[in-house]
Order: sequence, then C-alpha cells, then structure tokens
Amino acid sequence: KSNWMNCSYTLYCIIRQAEGFKEQGNAFYSKKDYSEAFNYYTKAIDASPKNASYYGNRAATLMMLCRFREALEDSQQAVRLDDCFMKGHLREGKCHLSLGNAMAASRCFQKVLELEPSNREAQQENKNATTLLEFERMAEFSFEKRDFRKVVYCMDRALALASACHRFKILKAECLALLGRYPEAQSVASDILRMDSTNADALYVRGLCLYYEDCIDKAVQFFVQALRMAPDHEKARLACRNAKALKAKKEEGNQAFKNCNYEAAYQLYTEALAIDPNNIKTNAKLYCNRATAGAKLKKLNQAIEDCSSAIKLDDTYIKAYLRRAQCYMDTEQYEEAVRDYEKVYQTEKTSDHKHLLKTAQMELKKSKRKDYYKVLGVGKNATEDEIKKAYRKRALMHHPDRHSAATPEVQKEEEKKFKEVGEAFTVLSDPKKKMRYDNGHDLEDDCGFDGRGNEKHLFVNYSGPGNVFFQFG
Repeated sequence: KSNWMNCSYTLYCIIRQAEGFKEQGNAFYSKKDYSEAFNYYTKAIDASPKNASYYGNRAATLMMLCRFREALEDSQQAVRLDDCFMKGHLREGKCHLSLGNAMAASRCFQKVLELEPSNREAQQENKNATTLLEFERMAEFSFEKRDFRKVVYCMDRALALASACHRFKILKAECLALLGRYPEAQSVASDILRMDSTNADALYVRGLCLYYEDCIDKAVQFFVQALRMAPDHEKARLACRNAKALKAKKEEGNQAFKNCNYEAAYQLYTEALAIDPNNIKTNAKLYCNRATAGAKLKKLNQAIEDCSSAIKLDDTYIKAYLRRAQCYMDTEQYEEAVRDYEKVYQTEKTSDHKHLLKTAQMELKKSKRKDYYKVLGVGKNATEDEIKKAYRKRALMHHPDRHSAATPEVQKEEEKKFKEVGEAFTVLSDPKKKMRYDNGHDLEDDCGFDGRGNEKHLFVNYSGPGNVFFQFG
C-alpha cells in the first residue's frame, strides 16, 4: 500500500509538473512568443508523453512558426493517442492543406465533421481543400497545353491556401522560367534552397534559368547537382542533355562559319534550333547566326526572316536589327532598313550606328528619284563607253519617229521614255552631275543646263533603222 501511494504521489507530481510546463507554454503562446512556447510544450511532452493535448498545443505553435511538417507529425501523434481529439484532426488537416496535400486535408476535415457536424471552421477548410484541388487540376491541364501564364495564375491562388507547398512553388518557378521571367523564377528557387539546399527540384529550376539565359556551363552544373540528389529526376536529365547538345551544335556551327563553310554552318544552326524551342535567348542567337550564314550564301530573304524570328524572341537584340537592316539594304528595301537603323540608334547612340542610319537615309532618298542607270539598262559601275552605247541603243528603241505608225497612246508612252533616256544620259555622261547624282544630291536646279546657265538641247535624228544621229546644241 505504501509503494502504491508513493507511485501515485510520484505520478501526481509528474502530471502537475507537465501541466505547469503547459501553462507556461500557453502564456508564451498568448504573448506570441512561439519559440518559448515550443520549448515549454516540449518539456510538457517529455514529462508526460502520452498526453494528446500537449502534442496538439505544440503542433499549433509549430504552425505559427511555419514549421508545418513538424506540426503535422505532432498532430498525427495527438490523434493517434486520442482519435476523438477534434482539434488534433483539425490541425492535421490544416497542415496537410498548407503543404499542398488537399485530399489528405479533406479526409481530416471530414473526420472533424463526423465528430462535430456543425463545426464551421472544418466546413470552410474543407471547401478550401476542394478549391485547392481544382486549382491543381487546372494547372496540370494548362501546363500540358503550354499555357504557362495560366499555370502561374493557378499556382498563385493555390499558394494562398498552401503557403508551404514546395511542389507548387517549383511549378510556378518553372513556368516563370519558361515565360522568360528569370529573376522571379530564381527568387522562388533560391527561397526553397535556403530552407533545403538539397532540394533537387529547386536545383533544377536554378539550372533552367541559367540555361535559358544562355549560361549553359553553369546550368549544366546545377542539373548535375540535381541528378546527384535525385538520380531519377527526368526533367533535370532532359535539360542537361539538351544543354550539352545545344552548346556542342552551336559551337560546331560557329567553327564551320569561321572556316568559311557557310552551307555547313547554315545546316548546323538549323539542327541546333530544333533541339529546344523553349530556349528563347539561345535560339534568338542561333536565328541571327543562321541569318549571317544565309547572307553569305545570298539567301537574303531567308536571312531577313531569320532576323525577324530572332527579334520576335528577343526584341532588344541589337545584332539582329543590324543584320536585318543590312539585308534590307542589300535588297534595296531602304525604308525598312532606315526603320531598323533608327531603332538601333535610339537604343545605342554610337557614331557607327549614326553613320549606318545616315547611309540608309541617303539610299532611301536616292531610291525615290528616277533610277537613271535603270533607264539606260546599265549597272551603277558602268564605264563612260558603256553608258554611251546604252544610250544610243535606248534612244533608238524609243525614238518618236520609230513609232509614228503606232496608236496615240503608244506614241505618248514612247515619247516619254525617249525623254527619260535623254535626261539619264545628260546626267550620267557628265562626271560632275554623275557624282552629285550618285551621292544623292538634288539635280533639278542644274540637270538641263550647261555651265553658263543656258538650256541644253539634245538632238536625235532618225532616218530609218541603223541611221540615228546625236548632237548637243
């Protein structure tokens, strides 16, 4: 009897001590000093490890400290000790919800409603679990459709209900990277890695951001680290393989270009572009590289298209604007060239860019005048003799006497062409006027006059085929 009384007294002291620790924990909890509250609830559990309410209280404290995984363990221990502990089930459900386990959370809230059907908190939390599940399904469907903006939207809504879910954060970060919003994606991944430096998903996202920013060597390091943490991580494995293949193919194309093997370079850049359509920055460079190779191969229209593709992927890519502008110049599309050079000069006001813009503007101005070289049918580098021969041939072809039997409309058109031929010859046969014309200067003030200000007249006499006489008066 004496031993029984001693045991009872000892048990009473232990319980009293445990209750004392719990009361102190409650006091600190009320003051929102959750760290101290956690310490005293732990002491209470150490003193009386079979008391469900102590685990429940410590779970509540851990939830306030955002340590949801530990809180989940304490909640589960609480309901194992007392299956009718309603607060224990409610807290377990909240932990599951915060960690993104909507179905497990729903089971816990259903258990609470079995114990207390009118519990409004459980009813609301159960609705939240259903909503979370719906956002998760929408995100999965949108990801398959490559609607990454919709996925980010769904994950933002989901994280408002499941703030501690790393899975949702990673999916959001991955989609941000796929949308080119690399700083935001990096920030989300870094936050996770600060809490868990071995998180393979976060390492993968960090690598993905570097990969899409064309820092391929650093990206591969993160992919390798992710695979070291999780050897079966398929996304990291695929990204690592693509990164290595893309780098190798791009370098191979660059080497072929340096060796003046432009056909091979063009083909290699084409193969590189097929590796990963999601890599916007690298693909923009590849399109521009292929445009450069295409220009060397005189594929100017394809080169323009490639530059446009590069700009569509990266509208700040100055090199692509410059390459496209040069192709426009080469194809005499001067208005388009001026537009591109203006864009470049607005972005980078260098003397070289200013000179390119001025040149394009001059060519545009020249293109709006009559093309005297085209009128005579000669190239811009034609010699004086070639110009004279071309003039005689065209003057003979369009001389009014030759078309005297034609309809009035044809006569009028041929007379107009004949005058244009004379005008072209007047300019191109005079070295000074030709130079002014070639430099884009206006010739309206001196085109039809001699050095003394007297008007020049060009006489062309036609007396049958092969008999045409030319002289100035």
